[in-house]
Amino acid sequence: MKPIPTIAVPVAPRLPLQAALDLARAQTDDHIAAEIDRHDGQIAKAMRYAVQGGKCIRGFLVMESARLHGVGLQQSTAVAAAIECLHGYSLVHDDLPCMDDDDMRRGQPTVHRKWDEATAVLAGDALQSLAFELVADSGLAAQAIVELVLTLSRAAGVAGMVGGQAMDIAAETAQEPLTIDEITRLQAGKTGALITWSACAGARMAGENTVFLEDYGTNLGLAFQIWDDVLDVEGEAQLVGKAVGKDSAAGKATFVSLLGLDAAKRRATDLIEQACDDLSPYGAEAETLREAARFVISRRN
Repeated sequence: MKPIPTIAVPVAPRLPLQAALDLARAQTDDHIAAEIDRHDGQIAKAMRYAVQGGKCIRGFLVMESARLHGVGLQQSTAVAAAIECLHGYSLVHDDLPCMDDDDMRRGQPTVHRKWDEATAVLAGDALQSLAFELVADSGLAAQAIVELVLTLSRAAGVAGMVGGQAMDIAAETAQEPLTIDEITRLQAGKTGALITWSACAGARMAGENTVFLEDYGTNLGLAFQIWDDVLDVEGEAQLVGKAVGKDSAAGKATFVSLLGLDAAKRRATDLIEQACDDLSPYGAEAETLREAARFVISRRN
């Protein structure tokens, strides 16, 4: 049986999901803008452009998990801004012609379409660097900063997001389609690693047990990706904010192609139910995180 985490009294009252998302989006956007706007030039403009218009799910997970563990808003905002910068970098690079070759992101031209490929590469590189700078300058205790930097490096690197992306690219030219287990491992890195890191960040800031939040983040991250596969089939490009139907047109193996649309939806629903159960030790204070989990499989973008 897993140990029950020691949970500090939250320093702020729990907000409903939309209010918490709005707060996270406003706080992280202001924090990122203050950092980037200290610089002039095209790269800085492209960096700001790249992080605008997102749902801020990862930043919200950081701030809400921090609230659960008694971490103050100023410190959690810096870490939330960091993960949004790192996520932004991943999208800029993912959209490049050498990767997914997308023209639209969040309802607007991708960075390499608005400027050029060199600008996109450099803006992404700069956002990645800024992410670690923000964690290091968060004002947290030294041990917490070291733990956050170490785990974020792993989640973003070859053992996590980059490794998952590499598997995804390799699968496009593989002779045999991926199995469901292989897709699950792929997406646990490409999409799930940063979501899980975000969910655990608050506990790491407070030096507390991450075991339940890690389970929550793992289930949430996989459900998130399954729902992305669902939206690629039945979503509308104007709502999704990017092209849809690309995976099926390319013959790419996805949760939907292997399980079927209805079974994929059921799998996502089961994962979300498990994610909500994972939060049981936190009681009613974790209800906003449960609302976020349910939102993941009701969203249209």
